[in-house]
Amino acid sequence: MKTSKLNFIFNAHLPFVRHPEYEKFLEEDWLYEAMNESYIPLLRMMYRLRDDSVPFRLTFSLSPTLCAMLSDELLNERFVAYIDQHIELGDKEIERLKDNPEKRVLAESFRNELVINKAFYQNECQGNILNAFNELSNSGCLELITTTATHAYLPVFKDYPIAINAQIETGVLEHSRHFDKMSDGFWLPECGYFNGLEELLKRHNISWVSLASQALVLSRDEAECGSYSPVRCPNGLYCFTRDSNLASLVWSSTEGYPADPCYRDFYRDIGFDLPWDYIRPYVHEPEVRSFTGFKYYAVTGDTADKAVYDRQKAAERVVSHAKNFIYHVQSRTRSISDYVDGDPIYTVSFDAELFGHWWYEGVQWIESLVRQIAESDDVSLMTPSDFIKSKPIVQTLNPAPSSWGVGGYSAVWVDNTSNAWLYRHIFKAIERMTELAERFPAQKSLKQRFLNQAARETLLLMASDWPFIIHNQTSAEYARKRVEGHIANLNLVYDNMCKNAVNTEWLVKAEKRDNLFKHLDYNIMNRNHLNEPSPIFTTDFSAE
Repeated sequence: MKTSKLNFIFNAHLPFVRHPEYEKFLEEDWLYEAMNESYIPLLRMMYRLRDDSVPFRLTFSLSPTLCAMLSDELLNERFVAYIDQHIELGDKEIERLKDNPEKRVLAESFRNELVINKAFYQNECQGNILNAFNELSNSGCLELITTTATHAYLPVFKDYPIAINAQIETGVLEHSRHFDKMSDGFWLPECGYFNGLEELLKRHNISWVSLASQALVLSRDEAECGSYSPVRCPNGLYCFTRDSNLASLVWSSTEGYPADPCYRDFYRDIGFDLPWDYIRPYVHEPEVRSFTGFKYYAVTGDTADKAVYDRQKAAERVVSHAKNFIYHVQSRTRSISDYVDGDPIYTVSFDAELFGHWWYEGVQWIESLVRQIAESDDVSLMTPSDFIKSKPIVQTLNPAPSSWGVGGYSAVWVDNTSNAWLYRHIFKAIERMTELAERFPAQKSLKQRFLNQAARETLLLMASDWPFIIHNQTSAEYARKRVEGHIANLNLVYDNMCKNAVNTEWLVKAEKRDNLFKHLDYNIMNRNHLNEPSPIFTTDFSAE
């Protein structure tokens, strides 16, 4: 009997948003919401599994920008204040709903979750979530991997290999500074791949990546086992292809599990429903409503008249949906057994923030799934490195250019109606940064810091988040300001260096604001750098 092997990969990423110049900043809430609703609940769930001796192996990619924020003292202080403020709101809600027992019990449960999350954060995490991820990695439960420095969507930069290398190299080095184990795998942002990218990845000793299903479907080479077995690029890089059908059971907001009428509705939040005078202290000035996490209604259906959320019904549905997922896997294995040799491998990858934040019950679903798999005879969990260590024989082929975005490639990140205009400016910025690195090599002291900040601005400018946000018209004004700001900052360094000058006042403020990648060396943008050995083989991380 064949064993269905599940390879779960979670991509945890947020753009670098840090504004010490403001007491509160709306977009910083992206981080605090993800910490409270996704990362800490996921960690608590994995600690429960480990403490109950339930075996599991999962893969998490934590982006360098996210790691920089999670380890930042100021943002961690603000997170505690965020939690305390929402606990206070929970107390007010319990009092407000004293005559409504159905909603009051929900308010009590949401408040209790905040208290438990705070205690876990302060005790098990010791005020830094990365500590808990590192512990789970060291205990053998997790495979932690990295991604590009600022989650840059690489296919759009294929004509700028020096910039792609800078993104990859910075990602690998930053991971090694935050965690005890080197990253064997690499999360390609948005699963974005183009032919030749594998050479830059192997330069940094990357063993494997995860690709979209289109990478095999559209390949000029026929994939003998479809997506049910990893493949290798001609240079030896392993590729684990996402199973889009299985992923859609969890991912789809219209047809997947999160759309079930029993689950909690994401959008019906008291931050938008209650009178302004009541909610004002818990949202943003001036009069900007935002999510609070207190949500009392179920999805119900396509109607404004929502049913009150029932936690017990949702919990029962979680168990049945976990069983349903395993059923789909087992059925698929039976149906393909005649033409796939060996045990089929199903790679399912998701943004980590789906679980707990967008899909409130998602963390419970993962836990139920893992516990049921532990009792199964024909389904097991694995990580890509587990597979590679078994020294398997797999097919060698050339993947096709692809992504997991709408349309299978770059339509989301290069859209002529919304964000394509960005790239002529970003490309020019890369060219200017390369010029600076080659005109002024091996600078010291202030000029070195000045040029390092220029390289930092370039990497931040390349983030995939800005074109994505502009395309979706969510926080488009903020994204545009970030793009314009990074371009202006790079040009300031360029103009000053051309005059053999350093704007010291600006530099100090910029370093204080964008305090990530503290070990970044601007010479990474010198094209001669590509002819040198990768620094991951020569850097002594233990000395830091």
